[in-house]
Formats: sequence, structure tokens, C-alpha cells
Amino acid sequence: MKIVGIIPSRYESSRFPGKPLADIQGKSMIQRVYEQAQKAESLSEVYVATDDERIFEHVQSFGGKVVMTSTEHPTGTDRCQEAYEKAFPSADFIINIQGDEPFIKPEQIDLLASCLSDDRVELATLVKEIDDYETLFNVNTPKVVITTEYFARYFSRQTIPYLRNIEDKSTWLEHHTFYKHIGIYAYRADVLPKITKLVPSSLELAESLEQLRWLENGYKIKVAVTEFETIGIDTPEDLEKVKELL
Repeated sequence: MKIVGIIPSRYESSRFPGKPLADIQGKSMIQRVYEQAQKAESLSEVYVATDDERIFEHVQSFGGKVVMTSTEHPTGTDRCQEAYEKAFPSADFIINIQGDEPFIKPEQIDLLASCLSDDRVELATLVKEIDDYETLFNVNTPKVVITTEYFARYFSRQTIPYLRNIEDKSTWLEHHTFYKHIGIYAYRADVLPKITKLVPSSLELAESLEQLRWLENGYKIKVAVTEFETIGIDTPEDLEKVKELL
């Protein structure tokens, strides 16, 4: 089974232009993501997929593999699709690795890849148990409910499920196991082209969550539970916090 890792990376960002090239203790963000992904034992190859010449040349400068893609892609999934067609037509699965998580664990990538031995798996992603109330009620953190066989049932920015009989929300974590979504995806090679042709669905538009489009169209998303926290960098302020931690 050939699994390739693709890191979508674009220069333009409303909150943090040039984010992939931001310096983190002597290495760019995109280089750190690339090097972490390369440590994953499950991946046959790792490529950056970008739409910007500056990123393209930078990845080449540190010896990374990179493919140029269109500037018109609305999502990282669409960018992965073009990169897959150009560079990996023989791949069995593609793993979309977020370009703004410079400390992603190789073990997380390998955990996601372990889901792919199940013949029923069309798509897969990671979740993590929520252990604090700030995350539990933060609408910027997508939550997910899953089946007993570890397939996603629904994603929401709201806290799901709602514990109707527990009025004191400050005790909800004592009564139920909640999960947050970790934004890394695996796509079966024959499924990726199909989901990029789907039009935005009503649930996706309501929640502003792309993965709801796939669920609403009948695709199954396998989930694995990781114990590792992820650190995403969305703004310059996030970057400064990470530097302080380091």
C-alpha cells in the first residue's frame, strides 16, 4: 500500500500573509512541517503543494520535494487533488498534512495511516479527547461524535452531544467523553477526485466545516484517537506564543 503525504501551502492569508516562510528558531514553518512528516514510517513520499514561487523555491533550497499548483483552489483538499494527479497517480492513499502545524508528531501520521488497512475506509482523520472546559465550549474548535466502530457521525463547532440532563455545564467532562477534531485527513485515491467535485452542502455552509460536505453526500470518515496535542499557528500572535514555549 503506497501512502503519500502532501502539505498544502499557500502564501496568501488574511490573518498571516507569508505564514509558511515564518521563521521558528532558524527554520521556516513549512520546513519544520516537512521534516516532521518525513519521519513518519508510513509515508512513501512527502511533497509540499504550493501556488507561490517563493514557497516553491524555499522548499527546493532545503532539499524538499515540491509541486506547483493553481492559485484558484478554495481548500487544501483541492490542492492535494491537483498535486496527486501531477505527482502520485499510482498512490493508494493521500494524507493531507496541515502546513501550519510545525510540531506535528510523526506518530500521529502513522496512527492515521493505520486506519487505512480497513477496506471500508474512504476517508480518515484524527480526534483527541477534550480535557478542559475552554476547549469544550470554544466555537473555533470543531467537535465530533463517533460510532462504536470509530466512524464520524457529525462535526460541529458547538459542543456535541448536548447533555440535556446535566444542567451544570461545568461538570460535563465528568459525565461524558467529548472529542475535538484534529485537522489531518487521509483520502483513498479513487475518492479524492470525487469529493473535490462535490458542491458545498447545506451543513457545510451552516457550520463552515468542509468535512460535513463529505458526510452529507454519504462518504464515511474513519477516526483514530490520538493522545498528542497539536499546535496550529493561525496568526502572528500564535507564532510568538510558540516561540515563547520553545
